[in-house]
This record gives sequence, structure tokens and C-alpha cells, in this order.
Amino acid sequence: MEFRRIPGLPPYVFTIIDSLKRDARRAGRDVVDLGFGNPDLPSPEIAVEKLAEAAHNSRNHRYSASRGIPKLRAAVAALYLRRFGVTLDPETEVLSTIGAKEGFSHLMWVLLQAGDVALVPSPSYPIHIWGPYFAGADARQVAVGTGEDYVSNVMEAWDFGWPKPRVVVLSFPHNPTTATVELADLQRLVDWARERDVVLVHDFAYADVAFDGWMPPSILQCDGAKECAVELYSMTKSFSMAGWRVAFMVGNSEVVGALAKLKSYLDYGTFQPIQIAATVTLNEASDYPEEINAVYQSRRNALCDGLARIGWEIEKPRGTMFAWAPIPEPYAELGSIEFAKLIVNDCDVALSPGVGFGPGGDGHVRFALIENEQRILQAVRQLKRGLPKLG
Repeated sequence: MEFRRIPGLPPYVFTIIDSLKRDARRAGRDVVDLGFGNPDLPSPEIAVEKLAEAAHNSRNHRYSASRGIPKLRAAVAALYLRRFGVTLDPETEVLSTIGAKEGFSHLMWVLLQAGDVALVPSPSYPIHIWGPYFAGADARQVAVGTGEDYVSNVMEAWDFGWPKPRVVVLSFPHNPTTATVELADLQRLVDWARERDVVLVHDFAYADVAFDGWMPPSILQCDGAKECAVELYSMTKSFSMAGWRVAFMVGNSEVVGALAKLKSYLDYGTFQPIQIAATVTLNEASDYPEEINAVYQSRRNALCDGLARIGWEIEKPRGTMFAWAPIPEPYAELGSIEFAKLIVNDCDVALSPGVGFGPGGDGHVRFALIENEQRILQAVRQLKRGLPKLG
């Protein structure tokens, strides 16, 4: 049988490490899994209570609103005003999505078609590359990470590319490289995009996961941003609600309206008790992201300080729930897949190979901060034991 789009997808390289991890665990070995970025921290208690309460009301079992219930959109607008000083109209500038991946993917359908071009980060969270491809468009990869100025790189790629890209995808703090951006750089990009009729799509997954007192900027804080930009804000990491699939697209009213129209054909929104629970959580547990953040910061410190002690120096990330680690020089010739396989087999630690985030990532592996500090320190000890060429 012949399929469309699926044959173009490369093998999902993370499954290679996942398979080795499962085999090791079946053999009775204790593998510390720092691979898949699946948050282990519990969701807010109030979210769980309100979900259960709302689920017992049979009126909430019917189809919900594709755009998100009005009180949920109002709660998001209140969060943006409180957190970023950004005023949003809940009716026209806020849209609920079934997680950020769904919102991003369908947004690409709205903005792009065959023959169009998007500029995307490289290395990249996979859907940022594949979302434009699923829409039939070309995704041109632009370097991001340590030593790279993504904004300048985007401008250069636009100048020299043809046809001219219609969409620029960005995501800061960035997964996997943990690169960050300042408001002045986002303003530079907004000013540039307004002159060229380019739509900026900012995936703000780690809006609240930042360390050492630093606060990631929203692109909507920029002057004129609503003329050219939309942003995806998710409850996945900020409120540790990964499985709930609650996110929002905010910003330019025309783009929000276009995605709302498409989604009205595709879905009836997230299960209404989840929307009710999310509304109450945004309004009444607004300090929960700070609790989550403190845990990730202590895990980051445990990992980075531990790796430094065994001779594997890496840059301390300013944000995200990850660390992006260059493969140590004595093992660099292996490449990220073989190195990650070596680490599972010889160290009983699972990491994500960098090449899974695109060719620009092959010299790295990604640590996910999804185990407690004791387990992270155990992983460091196992790395020291299984990587004798370190230090």
C-alpha cells in the first residue's frame, strides 16, 4: 500500500536508545533514564480536584468549544497581563489548542502550502521541522545554539533564499540546545518581519522554566508584535500538566482567527472538565511554575556540577528542563547515536542522541532533568565508571 507523507519521515532515532534501555531493564539492570523529556513532577493538586469535580457533572460530557471555553481564554489573557504586561483580547487573540504540537502543526496548514518556505531552527524540536513539511512546504534549517545569533542567521537566510520564506519559527528557551534570547533581539526580529510580511511563530514551551533569576521574554512584549507574531504558551512544563494536552496560541488576531476556523472543522476542543480544571489552575495556582522551576534548577546544578567533577564540562543552561552536552573529545568520533548506545550499554544511563534533532545536533547528546537529584548523581557515578577516557 502506498502512503503520502509517511515515507518521507526518517526513522525516529530515539527508539533505538529506548529499545536498548528496555532490554537492559529486562535483564535486571537499573537504567537511569535521562532521555525522553517527560515531566515526572505532579500536576497541581487543585487541577486534579477540579478535573474530578467537573467530570462528575454530566453536562461537561458533551462536545466543548473548539476555541476553548470563554473563562479559560480569559484566564490566559490574565496570565499574560500579570506575567508579561501584555494585554490580550480573549475573544480574538487567544485560542486553546490540544497541546502545543497540535496547535503548531495545524497552524502550519493555515500559513503554508506547497511551494512555500518556512525558516526553522537547527538543531530543532522535531515538529518544528516536520510541521511545515506536513503542510507541503519546505523547511529551511537555520543554525541555533552556542555561538550562533539566530535572529541574524534568519535575516541572512531570508536575504539569500528563494522563494522568500513566509514563516519564521523560533523557540526560546530552546529545546534541545537550551539557547536563550533577550527582548532586544526579539524586537529586532519583529521590526524586520513587519517590513517583509513574514509571520513569526514563537513556541514558548519553556516560558516559566528559567534559572538564576532570569525571566524569558514573550515575543508579544515587543512593540508591533501583534502585527506579525503569534506565540504558543503551554501548561505542559510550566504547570507539569504534560498528559492533559492544554496549550494556547496567542497574538495576531488574523492568524488566531484563521487557526480557529480550521480547528472548527477538525476538533471540538479538549475535554471540557480539563478546560475547567486548567482555568482554575491558571487563576488559583499561578505560583506553581515557581515551585516547578526550583526543582529543575536544583537538578540542573546537580547534573552540571556532577559532570564537571568527572571531567565532562558543559555549559549550564539558563532555561528548559534539559542540558545540551557536546560529546567529550575522546569519544567524539563515535557520533551521537553510537555514543548514546555506548552510554546505555556501559553506564546504564539513557540519553537522547543529538542527531535526533536534525543533522546540526550530531555532535551532542541531550540530558533531560526528569529524575530526582539522587538519581542524577547516581547517573554521574555510572558515567564516570563506564567512560574511562573522561578527565
